Amino acid sequence: MRSKRGVALVGLLALAAGVLSTPPAIAAAPATATAVSADDGATVVQETRIDARTLDLKINSPALGTTGMVRVLLPQGWDSQPTRTWPQVWLMHGCCEPADYQSWTQFTDVEELTASSPVMVVMPTDGSAGMFSAWWNFGLSNKPDWETFHVTEVRQILERGYRAGTQRAIAGISIGGFGAMHYAFRHPGMFLTAASYSGVLDTMGFGIPAILKAILIREGFFNYLLLWGSEFLNPSLWHSHNPADNLEKLRGTALYVSSGNGVAGPFDPGTSNEGGDFLLEPSAQSATQTFVNRAQQLGIPVTADFYGPGTHSWPYWERELHRSWAFLTARLGV
Repeated sequence: MRSKRGVALVGLLALAAGVLSTPPAIAAAPATATAVSADDGATVVQETRIDARTLDLKINSPALGTTGMVRVLLPQGWDSQPTRTWPQVWLMHGCCEPADYQSWTQFTDVEELTASSPVMVVMPTDGSAGMFSAWWNFGLSNKPDWETFHVTEVRQILERGYRAGTQRAIAGISIGGFGAMHYAFRHPGMFLTAASYSGVLDTMGFGIPAILKAILIREGFFNYLLLWGSEFLNPSLWHSHNPADNLEKLRGTALYVSSGNGVAGPFDPGTSNEGGDFLLEPSAQSATQTFVNRAQQLGIPVTADFYGPGTHSWPYWERELHRSWAFLTARLGV
């Protein structure tokens, strides 16, 4: 079993499919749900205050056709300043995570890092492999619609009922890194800053479609065409979700990207092949490099950290969160 390994590109192509352990539940009495709704009728059906800063919300989501979870780290002063609003930093998890929306608080020190920052940290579920997208389903349905769940339902509920402000930044790991850039370009101006750590930023890159299909199959979605169809038969649909093909829509957004090369680094006790990293992190690095190269050709600034040795794992993503935190929050007035 791999400790602190949040593999988001794992699938049939990975050598090992380690399982992350889920932390024991913390006893907390559920609070009364706040009476607020999103435009499509999404509502909070349960609030659970885990501790002074950690608030879990269960949302009845029309976009998903079921309930979805979001964990929020409240800023210091949220209780004592009831008329104040707070900038948001969204952190998106990777695929295939048993810890799901709890991943960031389980595998990083985000609580300590943000303890003195006057921001609300938002960590929503994307399911096991929601792909931060509305699913195509051969044109018959757009369910589950993870994009609407995140950028409409969760956002509106937080801003209408939990005093989240309208200044936002977003970051994510692996598939969550794709999600961060995906939402930033599909909703220009919604996020002032977007960051990707080992993200899949060129979904049409060499070998990447096969990896995405392997993820879906591994997570039980055997008909992977339900997501975006075929990259050969439905190329326009694939391109419409590809950050590297939509960089012009990111002009004006502060961009930060990073990746290792898959070789064992300072946080890896094993070899470069542990967890299938001979494929996973190099693929993320290649996709990220393509993204950066195209941005440079267009004259779009990107802050990039290609840090060399390092695998597709949480210790490196935690380090990148620290390295990019000032960058993430600079435009939020923090």
